[in-house]
Amino acid sequence: MAVALKKFSITGAAGHIEGVVHLPDEAPRAIAVVAHPLPTMGGTMDNKVAMMLARTFAELDCVALRFNFRGVGESEGEFTGGEGEEQDMIAVVRYAKEQFGEELPLLLAGFSFGGYVAARAAGFLHPQHLVLAAPAVGRFAMPAVSPDTLVIHGEYDDVVPLADALEWARPQHLPIVVLPQAEHFFHGRLTQLRDIVKRHFSGVEI
Repeated sequence: MAVALKKFSITGAAGHIEGVVHLPDEAPRAIAVVAHPLPTMGGTMDNKVAMMLARTFAELDCVALRFNFRGVGESEGEFTGGEGEEQDMIAVVRYAKEQFGEELPLLLAGFSFGGYVAARAAGFLHPQHLVLAAPAVGRFAMPAVSPDTLVIHGEYDDVVPLADALEWARPQHLPIVVLPQAEHFFHGRLTQLRDIVKRHFSGVEI
C-alpha cells in the first residue's frame, strides 16, 4: 500500500511546529496524531516507534500526523516536561481537523514520553481511540485513561519497568498487551507492534 508523505508547518503557542503527514491511498476514515519520545534523550518524530505507529495508522486508512515537539528539530521553543508539549499536540490536532475534516474521528497515540503527552491531551481532546506504546508511567504523572485504551509494553522494558506500568493500570482495571522479552524501544519487534495495533482496529468502527 502506497502512503504519500508530506511535510507541514504550523504556528503553535511556542512558535513554529514542523511535522509530516502520512496520507493513505483511500479517503481517510479518521485522523491519527502520533507523539514522539523524550526530547531531552534525543526523541524526535523520526523515532522508529513513532514512525511505525504513523505508518500503521495510514495503512488503516487514517491520515496520520507526526510532529516535533517544541525545541526539537525545526520546531521552536523549549522543553517544558509535558504542559507545553500537550499544547503542541493540541495545535497539530486542530490543524489536522481544519485540513482533513472536523467530522473525522480522532485517534491519539504516543510512545514513551509521547504516551504521557497523548494521555494528557486525551483528557482535553476526548479522542475516539488512544494508543500508548511503553508510556512513561513512573517518570511523569500519567493520568487515568479511557478503559478501551490500547497499551502495549515490553516485558523487559529497561526505561519504564513493566511493574510501573502495571501499578498505574491496576486501579483502572486497564489491560496491557505485554510483548515477552521486548525492551523499551521494541528492537526487532516493530512489525509485531504494528500487527497488534492492526488487530486492535480490525472490525472496529474507527
